[in-house]
Amino acid sequence: MSDRTLADAPAPPSAPAAPARHVDAGDEGYSKDLKSRHINMIAIGGAIGTGLFLGAGGRLAGAGPSLAIAYAVCGVFAFFVVRALGELVLYRPSSGAFVSYAREFMGEKGAYTAGWLYFLNWSTTTVADITAAATYAHFWSLFTDVPQWVLAFIALAIVLTANLISVKYFGEMEFWFSLVKVAALTVFLLVGIYLVATGHPIDGHTPGLSTITDSGGLFPVGMLPMLLVIQGVVFAYASVELCGVAAGETENPEKIMPKAINSIMWRVGIFYVGSVVLLALLLPYTAYSSDQSPFVTVFDKLGIPGAAGIMNLVVLTAALSSLNSGLYSTGRILRSMAMSGSAPKFTGVMNKGKVPYGGVLFTAAFGIAGVGLNYFMPSDAFEIVLNFASLGILGTWAMVMLCSLHFWHRARQGLLERPAYRLPWAPYTQIVTLVFLVTVLVLMWSDGGVGRTTVLCVPLIAAALVGGWYLVRRRVAEIAATRP
Repeated sequence: MSDRTLADAPAPPSAPAAPARHVDAGDEGYSKDLKSRHINMIAIGGAIGTGLFLGAGGRLAGAGPSLAIAYAVCGVFAFFVVRALGELVLYRPSSGAFVSYAREFMGEKGAYTAGWLYFLNWSTTTVADITAAATYAHFWSLFTDVPQWVLAFIALAIVLTANLISVKYFGEMEFWFSLVKVAALTVFLLVGIYLVATGHPIDGHTPGLSTITDSGGLFPVGMLPMLLVIQGVVFAYASVELCGVAAGETENPEKIMPKAINSIMWRVGIFYVGSVVLLALLLPYTAYSSDQSPFVTVFDKLGIPGAAGIMNLVVLTAALSSLNSGLYSTGRILRSMAMSGSAPKFTGVMNKGKVPYGGVLFTAAFGIAGVGLNYFMPSDAFEIVLNFASLGILGTWAMVMLCSLHFWHRARQGLLERPAYRLPWAPYTQIVTLVFLVTVLVLMWSDGGVGRTTVLCVPLIAAALVGGWYLVRRRVAEIAATRP
């Protein structure tokens, strides 16, 4: 089967014809096993990932306390994106998410582009996650002598096995992963506030505003570094769209989704911005590094027996959670594409557990390539894939906002009706967000090094997309011709 359009029942002669309703064949065959608690925790987990637990350390060292501003700004635009996606979900829930919406509003070329950009995002994020997991494992002496690539492979194998069983197992795993992350960050926030309020010394430093003012202030190395780390901060919000994908496998998304999406904003404010502010108040920005989670750094310097090890276990959980989410979401997106002919046929195959295992395995294969990257370039693997993942994120967010613009335009023409849950200030919100995404791309170029090399690869990625379209367009047309 393929995407098809079903017309509503014929209207009386005197009434105007009802608009056609798009139905995505890629949504068929799934179980509806995700409950409200799963969706809510998936939304939380999507807003708390590897980008915070590992990436914040290096970014604090590079930009100083102003990193909190970068997280706040990116968080606002991340909320706009997920709110726009939420409006589309309530209009028509779909496991194909923005790929399905791109197909409806922008045609098969739009769906093809959205899907493969999303795959670029998560295939590279998978590498980042297994790299992060291996880096965290090296914290313990038991794993110090184990090669990084071996640990990366073990992390991939564990999560892949659980993901292939059923969506219920994914939901449960993500629920508990997210619960651990939230609990750990809550404990850190409480401990951090206590340390700042009491002035309890940490590694010879007295927490408080003096930690910032005595180390160069809010912008100790200038404003430019804060701007340049924004592309990495965008990566920290890479999973916020996951709850939109999961909506296709839950009952009553119109009741569950608004609450889950609206809560993302305050979670961003508390967990991201609040955590970075506390980190800056607890220790000078020079105390942090890119090879260790900043949360582990704080507890390690506190000298509390076992505290750093426990926090390291938590951040390892965060990496596995992100890996779990990536395999889940790309499996669903690739199935939606396979049903229309724009992805390999095997990626649309489902197992007895109603899991699109072909797409999940296809993504995992790129994780295997990441294991190789960890073998040859263990010290640079995370930074390299982070930049390419950021490109995929920028492309995915741009496609979501373009779909939202088309949706708004059609609603203005009276061709469809927007749900009560809407993206505020449309169409200006979409336009401003698109401008922001282009600005991030410019900042990646300005950063030089790996960032500039990544931007230079954009023409190659575009050429690959064009070439791939010419390979699949005949099959896409043949499938489209079979639609009623």
